[in-house]
Amino acid sequence: MDVVEGKLFFQGRLQKACVGMEDGRIVSVRKVLKGDQHFDFGERLVLPGAVDPHVHFRDPGMTHKEDFSSGSLSALHGGVTCVLDMPNTVPPVIDLSSLKEKRESVAGRSWVDYGIIAGIAPGTDVPSLGPCVSYKIFLGSSTQSVLLDEDAVLARALDAVGRSRRPVSVHAEEGSMLLRREERSLREHEECRPREAELSAIQRLASYSGRARMNICHVSCKEALPLLAGSGMTFEATPHHMLLDSSMGLGPWGKVNPPLRRRADRESLFQAFCRGQVPMLATDHAPHAPEEKDKDFNEAPSGVPGVETGFAMMLSLVRKGFLSLDVLIRAACHNPSLTFGLNKGDIAEGLDADLLVVDPRQTTVVKGRDLHSKCGWTPFEGREALFPQAVFLRGNLVLRDGQTMSERRGREVSYA
Repeated sequence: MDVVEGKLFFQGRLQKACVGMEDGRIVSVRKVLKGDQHFDFGERLVLPGAVDPHVHFRDPGMTHKEDFSSGSLSALHGGVTCVLDMPNTVPPVIDLSSLKEKRESVAGRSWVDYGIIAGIAPGTDVPSLGPCVSYKIFLGSSTQSVLLDEDAVLARALDAVGRSRRPVSVHAEEGSMLLRREERSLREHEECRPREAELSAIQRLASYSGRARMNICHVSCKEALPLLAGSGMTFEATPHHMLLDSSMGLGPWGKVNPPLRRRADRESLFQAFCRGQVPMLATDHAPHAPEEKDKDFNEAPSGVPGVETGFAMMLSLVRKGFLSLDVLIRAACHNPSLTFGLNKGDIAEGLDADLLVVDPRQTTVVKGRDLHSKCGWTPFEGREALFPQAVFLRGNLVLRDGQTMSERRGREVSYA
């Protein structure tokens, strides 16, 4: 048994204690433990690893933007020990053949644990996609997405998902309400993807909520919050929708779907997050190469990177007193694990020994050139973040003081 000692976030509060780890799992949490290896981190914080339920590692088919190796390394440096990767790749993962191809192509290449999400298109045989951890439905178009927007087809798909007992994440923008016209700014992008498209999609999905367990991706506007409260659906908010808005002059570098909205929207989302009313933090990490973003606004693709910075920036906001650690751990670790059936998300006996060590005295200014994504830029340039000093993945020390300590140990997770 190996032991990690420090100020553990255990049972909802920080307390000085030890974690015993064996065969990849947490086997004991006690005030004092002895083990074969003893990692004593003193007064530094020991937290569960974050689970990011929404990333696009662009692998296969778009690996000039990102691949599983670079994306997972970026996640590791950001304190994210498990990611769920989306299906809108080339080819899209919408059948057993493409799912098998992707599983084989990424095996052995990830620095963190990962789940593969399968997309549902018209004609997708949902029961055949058993190896996936979850499903994804796009109601509105985004990068390389395959739409599923007709009511009868949507109903059949949700019935099939319900029988699988797995959750389904939904890009909730009504495609019929999105405007196809030239865009020259973030405000015009917002007008072409109006909040009404998101609100209408959420209301439509709520009418199907008894058929399957649905998770609404990247909520972007304040009016969505009361619609989702008590709906039976889980939902995500992203750091970019909570910290950035369309007035910030980011141009094409801030172009994303759904769009950055007004200051009032980001403030409402962030305040709801701080109150514990947003179930999950998800980055929707969607990198593009700089030369793709550095174009006229209308030609630039939508999407921003975030898997390395999201949790770390939120930890900095905990340090500043804007957010409680308990709320953040629930949204970034516990709830994603619970929603997607993962054996992760807390420091507790029997769970995977995914641990982070953080020194709250050592904040870092975010700089794109220092990050590990292949894209090499960030919309959060100059923000403060609290990156981990050490990361354990299933009991193995894989990162310390910015240096990887082992070979890639990430493995595919399955829905429990």
